[in-house]
Amino acid sequence: MMPRIVRRLVARLGVILEEADEDIAKASLPEFGNRPKNLVIETPRRIINPHLMFLGDDIRLGPGAMLNAITIYPPGPWMPPNGVRQQFAPRITIGNRVTSASGLLVCAMKEIVIEDDVTFDSNVLLTDGMHGYETAMVPYKFQNMTMIAPIIIKKGSWIGQNVVIMPGVIIGECSVIGANSVVTKSVPGRCSAEGSPAKILNK
Repeated sequence: MMPRIVRRLVARLGVILEEADEDIAKASLPEFGNRPKNLVIETPRRIINPHLMFLGDDIRLGPGAMLNAITIYPPGPWMPPNGVRQQFAPRITIGNRVTSASGLLVCAMKEIVIEDDVTFDSNVLLTDGMHGYETAMVPYKFQNMTMIAPIIIKKGSWIGQNVVIMPGVIIGECSVIGANSVVTKSVPGRCSAEGSPAKILNK
């Protein structure tokens, strides 16, 4: 059994390492479209085109976050021969005091707005566009992005574990989306919804 003093030292070392990791995470943030205060996005993380993102103050996003303002698709050499790249002018806006547990994915080709005091549980996906699926004769990743429409998550909402929010959806103020839901239609304020596709439980 580990001696008491060693346990205390190990616990203290863990606290020091955690604080150092947070300091590194803060110091290594990219330049966004504005200058938010007290912003923490824990590592590991991936932030693409941060100049197209506008963040509020006192935000804390857990590890595994990906914020992606997509300006061109496909973005790399894996596009097919003679393929046509789509170009976009996206914007991601995140309000004050927004929090997420871990694994928040925000992918915008047009606009995604997350208002103040929204909280996300782990593994939530917001995407304002979809891979095309016009034909089964061409790999889907090579087909044009489609169904592109803004997403708005209004203030005070709670988005549960493993939720997917689809293009064009508005989540009303102070609403709750239950775990494992796929939200394909807008949800009014101050109600709860869950399921795949999500259905309103109460208003």
